[in-house]
Amino acid sequence: MKGKLDFLYRDEHLVVLNKPSGYLSIPDRFVPEKPNLVHQLEQTYDKAWIVHRLDKETSGVICFALNAETHRSLSMQFEQRQVKKIYHVLVDGQVSPESGAIDRPIAPHPTIPGKMMPSAKGKAAKTLYQVRKKYRDFTLLEADIKTGRTHQIRVHFSSIGFPLSVDPMYGRRDALALSEIKKRTFRLGKGQEERPLLRRLSLHSASLEVKHPVTGELLKIEAPYHKDFRAVLQQLNKWNAYD
Repeated sequence: MKGKLDFLYRDEHLVVLNKPSGYLSIPDRFVPEKPNLVHQLEQTYDKAWIVHRLDKETSGVICFALNAETHRSLSMQFEQRQVKKIYHVLVDGQVSPESGAIDRPIAPHPTIPGKMMPSAKGKAAKTLYQVRKKYRDFTLLEADIKTGRTHQIRVHFSSIGFPLSVDPMYGRRDALALSEIKKRTFRLGKGQEERPLLRRLSLHSASLEVKHPVTGELLKIEAPYHKDFRAVLQQLNKWNAYD
């Protein structure tokens, strides 16, 4: 992994990182040498336990325990839904109403390995959302997931017609370029090739609230946007916002 880990909180019991996109949370089962946060942490600490996972292409807040007792305590909080996880999500279209709940069970896709889908036979899944800002062609949302199903946010917003702006599996594109933000006003110089602003999921784990397993203190931890996500929002505010 290039660069240093971005610590948002750390003590002798646990660490919270601002995960970069493109890195696994845990070692890959088939290719364990792929860059992952557990191995990176274990270069500094004797042992690190994952408490909750983020998809490889998702950025933001992620928590690790540094001993078995802390791991048990934090895992129980997650299992009993005593934590609050907020995600910021950029989706296509103008989401309406301004807030709401998506309550749709999710199950594995019957023919596409690794893909999930809404299904009455699936596991219960609930996502609350609130609009943070509407643009002409996109919406920035805040999502509060009440369950932790695989690809839950991606599946849920796609299922109501507002897929993530960058999501090759459930959305319409695998990268977002300035031309799609500026639309008719976009001009590319002769011989120039456009480079996308965002080449990964438009999904960021923005904040986490959890009780410290030893002190009982309520930890409220926020993760700043990474450079690529910031760049997209800057361009949206400049070229796709309402006048």
